[in-house]
Amino acid sequence: MMASGRSATLYLGVTNDLVRRVWQHRNGFGGEFSSRYGCRHLVWFEAYDDLQEARQRELRMKKWKREWKLRLIEDGNPGWRDLFDDIVA
Repeated sequence: MMASGRSATLYLGVTNDLVRRVWQHRNGFGGEFSSRYGCRHLVWFEAYDDLQEARQRELRMKKWKREWKLRLIEDGNPGWRDLFDDIVA
C-alpha cells in the first residue's frame, strides 16, 4: 500500500516485483492516480508465493472501509515509515 503521507491518500495494488513497482511510484511512473495524489511512500505490504492469491487479497481489500486499511497500517507500521529501504536491503 502506497500513501502520500500519514493518514492521507492511499493506493493499493498488486505486483510481481515490489522493488520495481515502488521505485516507479516514488519516481512518478506509478500511474495516473498515484502520480496525481503523490502516493510515493510504501507503508504496508504482504508477500505471496501465488499471484492469484495476492490478486484475490487485493480485490477484497479494495472493498474495505478506509478505517480498516488505516488500522492495518497502524498495527504494522505505527510511524508510517517508508518501507522501501527495508525491501531493497
